[in-house]
Amino acid sequence: MLSLSTRVRVFAATEPVDFRKGFDGLVQIIRDVFGENPFPGDLFCFFNRRRDRVKVLVWDRNGFWLHYKRLERGTFERIDGGSKRIEIDRARMAMLLEGIDTKSSRFRRHFARDVRIGDRDDHRGSTRTS
Repeated sequence: MLSLSTRVRVFAATEPVDFRKGFDGLVQIIRDVFGENPFPGDLFCFFNRRRDRVKVLVWDRNGFWLHYKRLERGTFERIDGGSKRIEIDRARMAMLLEGIDTKSSRFRRHFARDVRIGDRDDHRGSTRTS
């Protein structure tokens, strides 16, 4: 499994991609179709028409990594969106790659997905000293 920084964004294609494409073909899709820059280190996920294969492309400062997964049985969940690509969070990508149906899963009530400790916009007035 991939270990990702919290700064890494994850994009997934909403339409199937020709899996004969390699590094350069996928970079062209990222630039021309998605309108994104492939070099900041963000992850880009591409699925084939049958949705039993995924390619994940990422830049790591001096070259591209292309991760490829083929399922022996089953398919990956279809990602719907209003555009050619959709930004997903790291948790959804992990569930997607593991075969978990993210449409029926949900976060538990009171579970904070984005916590900012020491946020200056906190107006509760509580200060803590050690």
